Amino acid sequence: MRPTAPLLVATTLLAAGTLTACGGGSGSDANTIKVSFKQSTDNQIKVMDTYLAAMKKQFEKDHPGKKVELVPIKAPDSEYYTKLQQMLRSPKTAPDLVYEDTFLINSDITSGYLKPLDQYLDKWADWDQFIDTAKTAAKAQDGKTYGVPDGTDTRGLWYDKAILAKAGIATPWQPKNWAEVLDAARTIKEKVPGAIPLNVYTGKPNGEAATMQGFEMLLYGTGDGRGDPLYDTSANKWIAGSKAFKDSLQFVETVFKEKLGPDVSDALDPNWATRVRGEMLPKGKLGINLDGSWLPQDWLEGSGHEWPEWSQKLGLATMPTQNGQAPGKVSMSGGWTWAVPSKAANPDLAFDFVKTMQTKANAQRWYIANSGIAVRKDVAAEPAYVKAQPGIKFFTDLVATTHYRPAYPAYPKVSTAIQEAMESVTTGDSSVDKAASAYDEELKTAADGKVVNKP
Repeated sequence: MRPTAPLLVATTLLAAGTLTACGGGSGSDANTIKVSFKQSTDNQIKVMDTYLAAMKKQFEKDHPGKKVELVPIKAPDSEYYTKLQQMLRSPKTAPDLVYEDTFLINSDITSGYLKPLDQYLDKWADWDQFIDTAKTAAKAQDGKTYGVPDGTDTRGLWYDKAILAKAGIATPWQPKNWAEVLDAARTIKEKVPGAIPLNVYTGKPNGEAATMQGFEMLLYGTGDGRGDPLYDTSANKWIAGSKAFKDSLQFVETVFKEKLGPDVSDALDPNWATRVRGEMLPKGKLGINLDGSWLPQDWLEGSGHEWPEWSQKLGLATMPTQNGQAPGKVSMSGGWTWAVPSKAANPDLAFDFVKTMQTKANAQRWYIANSGIAVRKDVAAEPAYVKAQPGIKFFTDLVATTHYRPAYPAYPKVSTAIQEAMESVTTGDSSVDKAASAYDEELKTAADGKVVNKP
């Protein structure tokens, strides 16, 4: 994300505050570990804070004389990544443990910011309980593993049952292709004035949410589903010039050109995702929302936005493929990991804290608290996990046909180029063809020329 000037100033000041908080370096106390994590931009959402506070208490009880200092970074996703990287560059500011999105971890590995964890994982019996796909999300091209996943996620369509009923759309609703999604949005626009018909995250201010919840949920639903439409694994090159890319941009352009989505100013608000969860859906202002499995964490008891009746108010549908071609539905998966910075002063103690967080009981507690999808096989088999809240089975079942982003060092730059293309068609500054051409040019730079053109 490239924020506007006023936001940049605020970001810089906040980053400075964060860095100061870590001042003196993690090594200032050999008995204390500093744990940095992403704090919600919504002051009422304390899911991560509450969980980590409990883990801190347990760890300190089990490790007499040892202390855990929590270092929150309060920022939208794209700003969090920037601030985290600033902290990782120096031993004076590097924490002992950091929360890393799987989409960024390979970039930080390549930059030398993270420590390989194989020496710890080889001796940790619980590592065998983690599913293989989750393990590979934090594995670099050098074959070493740099992070321990704390869950995964999947994506689909959330819809307001009352809004669809007012529009005359029968529920349960399951569109068969993109055209049916757009037709439903058009019907809502016509028959339910005042409601936003369809939300698709877009543009640089929304960062990876725009790329993954928005664009890639479209792109990976094109073609026959057998090859990666973003990266050619056989050629080891990024794909440019594809019809699939243009078709996906066309969908985004249609949403905003026909005013089927939020106002452009709202869509490009960096806190839009927070507003969707905290305001638009609970207050019945949004008809259809293309989003992730984690939304209910904002509505659980103690969240500050309690909405116990959400499962009666909202329905779930899988995102269809472009033309309904097999397998008929699409999902993207990612997730976050706990990683140890290369400049951490207390790496051994930091990994001990990871082991505390990732016992079977504590992992299950976290999956349920943040509406995550289990990456531990023993937790996934627990009836208490499956029945913990509505929607878990729906989103867990999507894992069978989900897709993962190409986890290569160039991906963050590629993602930014996608966001720029989306934003240009969202605002109407560029046509689809022009935006796609601009993306192709940026891709060459982002991927260091490792690009292949495909129709």
